[in-house]
Amino acid sequence: MLKMSLSIDDLQAYVFHQLKHFFPDNRLSPKEKRFTQSIHQALERTEYCFRHVSLKSFHDNGTTFFSHLHSDQYTLFLWYLSNSAWKEFGDTELASKIFYLNKTLNGVVCMFDAQMPDIFLIVHGGGIVLGKASYSDFFVCYQGCTVGAINGVYPVLGKGVALAPQSTIIGDCKVGDHVTIGNNAVLRNKSLNSGSLYFRHTETGQHVVEQSRKPWAQTFFNVPIPLDGVET
Repeated sequence: MLKMSLSIDDLQAYVFHQLKHFFPDNRLSPKEKRFTQSIHQALERTEYCFRHVSLKSFHDNGTTFFSHLHSDQYTLFLWYLSNSAWKEFGDTELASKIFYLNKTLNGVVCMFDAQMPDIFLIVHGGGIVLGKASYSDFFVCYQGCTVGAINGVYPVLGKGVALAPQSTIIGDCKVGDHVTIGNNAVLRNKSLNSGSLYFRHTETGQHVVEQSRKPWAQTFFNVPIPLDGVET
């Protein structure tokens, strides 16, 4: 069950008014099929994602919550909405506007055609750039994180990869399951085995790889994150 802060009709009107405010070109009606169906599909995808989250503001005692005033939740909903508009209707104009809205409101740059997984979390937002890498379920990232390409080559991420604030994964990186990237660490054209903890030493500035006891990403989800094994 999804418990919402607004009814579906009120949420649709709310998003429409935001889009109309930032893009006053009168090229969208609040009752258009492409918009209405994208809203419904985005809510289904939002509910599926949030029901796997262990944070009580997302899911608790069998009830899944979605508030338009919870910025992390709204960030994820807007991405699902932009992706649904593009994937189901091929509507790049509407998808672009929703992407732009998300970027403006929440400081998250994640294109509508990025291959984000069904289950992921963006925490705190602000200064986040998620390029068109290969992502897997149970991905988590905090403020200031970047996932990007070098010479057109993007990272491949396994299940349960978590990025701490201001961390970066760029280029030809194959990152296994259950990997944690520490604060301010930069992984560039380098691969990590499953279960790795990769961090930047505060005194030496050198990057260190250790084996973690428990994947940090697991603390955010209420189901066990599978260990499938990504070849590195």
